[in-house]
Amino acid sequence: MDGAGIGELLVRLRNARGSVTQAKIAAEYNEVEGSSVPTMTGKEIGRYEREARLPSERTRGLLARVFGVDSALLDQAHAVSRRRRAEEGGNTAPSAPAGAPATAQQAAVPPSTCALAADAARSARFARFIASTNSDATTVEQLDADVARLARHFVSRPLKELYAEIRELRDETFELLRGRQRPQQTSDLLVAASRLCGLSAHVCLDVGDYDSASSHARTAWSCAEAAGHHEMQAWVRSVESLIAFWNGNPQRAADLAQHGQCYSAPGSVGIRLASLEARALAVAGDAQGAVAALVTAEKARDAMQGPDVMPGVFSFPTAKQLTYAGTTHLAIGGPSHVRQAIDCAETAVDLYRVAAADDRSTFDLLAANLDLVRGHMLAGETDAAEVMLGVILDSGPGQLSASILNRLGALAGELGAAQYRASPKIDQLRERLVHAATPAALSAADSSEPLP
Repeated sequence: MDGAGIGELLVRLRNARGSVTQAKIAAEYNEVEGSSVPTMTGKEIGRYEREARLPSERTRGLLARVFGVDSALLDQAHAVSRRRRAEEGGNTAPSAPAGAPATAQQAAVPPSTCALAADAARSARFARFIASTNSDATTVEQLDADVARLARHFVSRPLKELYAEIRELRDETFELLRGRQRPQQTSDLLVAASRLCGLSAHVCLDVGDYDSASSHARTAWSCAEAAGHHEMQAWVRSVESLIAFWNGNPQRAADLAQHGQCYSAPGSVGIRLASLEARALAVAGDAQGAVAALVTAEKARDAMQGPDVMPGVFSFPTAKQLTYAGTTHLAIGGPSHVRQAIDCAETAVDLYRVAAADDRSTFDLLAANLDLVRGHMLAGETDAAEVMLGVILDSGPGQLSASILNRLGALAGELGAAQYRASPKIDQLRERLVHAATPAALSAADSSEPLP
C-alpha cells in the first residue's frame, strides 16, 4: 500500500473485510470511541474515502483500531494525500524562508478544533490510565483488618494455626504491589507488606531459623522505608534486635535497638526498643547502660499517648515490659537486682493471667515464669523454683519457642555448677531442664511445612 493516499487506503481496508458498508465502519468507529453521542456516520466515511475531507490524527487513530492496523499506516497515507493536494493546488501560500520570523497574524492563529479535540483525547486516555487500579480502599481496609487479627492471635495461638495464612496474605499483598494503585493505596499496601514480613520474621525467629528471619526482616525494612513509615521502621529494628540477640550477638542487638529509637513514632514501639536495649546491654556486660535503658523505657511508658495502631505482636504492653525488665535485672546480677527481677516477673505473670485470652502472650508468660525459676534459684529458694519450673514444663513442647528452649538449656548449664552438685533436688531439676531443651522439643514447635 506504499504510495496510496488515505482515501484509497480506507477503501482497500474496508473491501478487505468483505461486504462491509461505510455505515458499518461508522458504527464500529462509534463503538471504539465509546462516546455517549455517536459522532461518525457512513457519509463521513465516504467523504474520507473520496478525500473530500482528510481525517484528523485522532480520527485516524480510531480508524486504525477499527481496521486492526497500525495507526502509522494511516498517518503515512494521510501524508501522501496532503502532499498531493499541495502539489496540485496552485493557490497555496508559499512557505516562509528558513529562519524568517513569523508575523503577528501567523502567531495569533489559534489551533484548530480538531487539534484541540485530539489533545483533549490524549488527556482523557491518561485519565483512564490513572483511574485503572487493582486495589481500592475496601481492599486495603480488609487487608489491615486481617493483619491486625493475625498480629493479635500471634501472641496467644500456636504457629501452626497462623503460618499458612500469614504466608498467603503476604504473597497476595506482594502481587497487589506488582500491579497498579493510587499513590496512597501503594503506601498502605507497602505498610501491610512490611507488617506481614515482620510476622514472617517472627515465625522464623520463634523456631530458631535466624537466617530466614533476617531475610524477612530486611524485606520488611525495605517496604517500611519505601512507604516512609517511621513507626514500622522502628518496629522492624526491634525485630532485627531480637534476631541478633537470640543469635548470640547482644552488642549488635543493643545497637539495632538504639538505632530504632532514632525514629519518632507514636505508640509503644519506643518502650519496646528501650527494653530490648536494656536486656542486650545487660547480657553484654554493660550494667550501667542497661539500667539507663530501663529508665528510658519507663519514661517512654509515662509519655505514651494513645493506644497502638496494631495489636498483639505489634504492641508492647506493660506485662511484656516488666518481663524484659526482669530478664535485664537477672543479667545484671547481684542480690538487689535478683529481688527486682523476681518482683517484675511476678507482676508480669499476674498481668498476663488477668488479660484477655487473645492478649495473653504464651511465650512472654513462659519467659516471666522462667525468670522466676532462675530468680528463686539465685535467691536460694529451691522449692519455689521447682514449682515455677513445673508450670513451664507442663505447657507442652508445642508452646516452647526457640528462645525459651535456649534459656532452659542455659539454666540447666548453670545448675550443673559445683555449688549445686550436692543437692539431689537441684539435680532432678537439671535433668528435667535438659530433657525439655532437647532438639526433639524444638522440632515439635516447628511447622511440618517449609518456613515462609
